[in-house]
Amino acid sequence: MAKEKLLVIPLGGLGEIGKNMTVFQYGEDIIVLDAGLSFPDDDMFGIDLVIPDMSYLIENKDKVKAVVITHGHEDHIGSLAYLLNEVNVPVYATKLVCGLIEGKLKENHITHYELNEVHHGDEFQIGAFKVGFIHTNHSIPDASAIFFKTPVGTVVHTGDFKIDQTPVDGLVMDIHKFAELGHRGVLLLMSDSTNAERPGYTESETIVGGAFRKAFTEAKGRIILATFASNISRIQQAINTAVQFKRKVAVFGRSMVNNVQIAIELGYLDVPQGVMIEPDEMNRYPADQILILTTGSQGEPMAGLSRMAANNHRSVSIILGDTVIISASPIPGNETSVGRTIDNLMKLGANVVAGKEKKIHVSGHASQEELKIMLNLVRPKFFIPVHGEYRMLKKHGEIAEMMGVKKDHILIGDNGQVFEFTNRSGKKAGHVNAGRVFVDGLGVGDVGNIVIRDRQQLAMEGMVIVVMTLAKGTCHPLAGPDIVSRGFVYVRDSEALMNEAHDKVAAVLERCEAGNIREWAVIKSQVRDTLSRYLFEKTRRRPMILPIIMEV
Repeated sequence: MAKEKLLVIPLGGLGEIGKNMTVFQYGEDIIVLDAGLSFPDDDMFGIDLVIPDMSYLIENKDKVKAVVITHGHEDHIGSLAYLLNEVNVPVYATKLVCGLIEGKLKENHITHYELNEVHHGDEFQIGAFKVGFIHTNHSIPDASAIFFKTPVGTVVHTGDFKIDQTPVDGLVMDIHKFAELGHRGVLLLMSDSTNAERPGYTESETIVGGAFRKAFTEAKGRIILATFASNISRIQQAINTAVQFKRKVAVFGRSMVNNVQIAIELGYLDVPQGVMIEPDEMNRYPADQILILTTGSQGEPMAGLSRMAANNHRSVSIILGDTVIISASPIPGNETSVGRTIDNLMKLGANVVAGKEKKIHVSGHASQEELKIMLNLVRPKFFIPVHGEYRMLKKHGEIAEMMGVKKDHILIGDNGQVFEFTNRSGKKAGHVNAGRVFVDGLGVGDVGNIVIRDRQQLAMEGMVIVVMTLAKGTCHPLAGPDIVSRGFVYVRDSEALMNEAHDKVAAVLERCEAGNIREWAVIKSQVRDTLSRYLFEKTRRRPMILPIIMEV
């Protein structure tokens, strides 16, 4: 019998930042690594979240044995609830990640699930795979790299990582385990490419603590600090600094409140007694004794900081003398939103502290020298750069070649690419479906590219509705045509345009009647085409045109 091949299929995270999900398949056994989401682009009107296309997993649900999770960020756990709703299999993750996952599953009303807490250093068998967790450093505690020992060789997936010699929790990355695996022989390394274009080393997370102390020293009134709700290490440093400067801490933003509560309960946040206060207790203390932790570092419209900047937050109004610290760098695509938030805060009188030059934020991802160290430790036969846009993957591939990986053993692909491995070979072997699934309210996947395109047209050009009441079985108009416009032109200022549009539609109906055309589809098409040409000629705009026929 021919020996099975190992298939590695990224369903998300290649050629993009976010919605990380990778399938590992050997024979009849599938393990899924991570189940993340990404946030919509500005032109995805009405879309709440974007998740990977999971159709391959749903089609092969009988083969799926487990999901393993590298760490607790949204781009790695955010679509897990949607996956378990379709393919309910055991989930394996470290303690903090389990806590964060449990909160998300409850939020999505998923009550039947199997969540298994594992520890760094654990190894266990799942089908054809022996799975192991390795401790790494990232901007959230309990981050892991995962290795799979398979019949064709060992695969190492770094997850999101950096090499931090002075992490906030004091737990350095388990470099020795990577070296041990490298010594025994690694078939494939899949490594984080987010900072592949950045030379040197990524600074330690503890650098931010010094920047916080400087900002707290200079602040005269309240301090409002915005960061990612999942950045527990950053939150710990903010709380430590608040304690040092004798400030009370109030937490705002649903995800921030939930994550802080989970981290405290599980022992990942050390908060002295009496430091945390309820939001409604802030008025009992002077302004210079308050630290507010909030969401909104990415300028998200509904998040805490954005609401404060827009002066419509329920509990916090920005006042002269407030210091706002934005301890995050904008995710690509969010720069405009973040800039607008900062502008609005400054207009309200706040002093805003942000930017890399002030060391108020450091990355959680490895830069080039750390990527080289990882390649040197693991010494893989094959290499797939992951977690990054195409230029990042390509740069990481060049680094791997520099570190001795053969050029034809560096495999750069896109989402849905099937990578096929034996103990001696690795190659690209076709594609599976792997696109974007849009989540809009309670709807998952019911909004596709056509609906998005319609929303974009409505947003940019508006809509024109043409209502025609025709005699039954003819094209003879009994009333109208009536033309209604929304988001296209202000009708009172454009009467001549609308009157001529009315005449154009009436002329189409006359031609249809003369040509004995009775099919509604043909009539609507001719009305749409004629009106579209006319309106573009007069306005250089292409509104959505919606003809409606009523027969009497």
